[in-house]
Amino acid sequence: MPDVLAFDTSTEQLSIAVCRGERVWTHEGAGGAQSSATLIPLIQQLLAEAGLALAQLDAIAFGRGPGSFTGLRTACAVAQGLALGSGVPLLPVDTLLAVAEEARHAFGAQRTVALLDARMEEIYAARYDFEAHGPLGEPAAGAEGPLLMAPESLAVPAGWALAGNAFAAYGERLPAAAARHAVLPTAAALLRLAPALLAAGRTVPAAQAWPLYVRDKVAQTTEERAAIKAAAAHHNTPPATA
Repeated sequence: MPDVLAFDTSTEQLSIAVCRGERVWTHEGAGGAQSSATLIPLIQQLLAEAGLALAQLDAIAFGRGPGSFTGLRTACAVAQGLALGSGVPLLPVDTLLAVAEEARHAFGAQRTVALLDARMEEIYAARYDFEAHGPLGEPAAGAEGPLLMAPESLAVPAGWALAGNAFAAYGERLPAAAARHAVLPTAAALLRLAPALLAAGRTVPAAQAWPLYVRDKVAQTTEERAAIKAAAAHHNTPPATA
């Protein structure tokens, strides 16, 4: 196994992991706005526990998005700073791929529609088929995702599972699936993906480590909010009876 530092700050959970040989050190904690202040000290702590200097790493993997805009910017900025200072290559990883990998590892889900709550009554979604396309579940671009959509617009192929953190907010608006797995993108998932990503030549220099936002708009007009609320209310209206 390569020696890799991995971290994800795309959700309300801060997740960090370090792999040295066959051993893994992890930290899971509260994320959100405080990640920018705690991420670097916690990385330093885990590297010290693993007995690794930053420059000894084979790669630094980070969740590039989609997810919280602030969280993605934090992850990318920290990854860029660490790479510039150490010369270690970066592995940007789609957070939805990390969700699918977590569902595969924890529940054996081989075909997964990965979801993350995008707020504003929408979800991020992408399909990953590990059974057909190997350890990265590809294809994971274009029509397969990542996409931004209303929960009720999601299409789930027969026999596929849903995985992610969107069930509490949109459970009744999501379509039926073979299974639902409540999981988050974790640094441990990034570590498991790292060997295949390295073999596929997915490393980038610091200057190319950009967030994957998917959504290019962070606010809605009054009219847009009213339209979304009306659509959601209509969706939840009981059918008329004779």
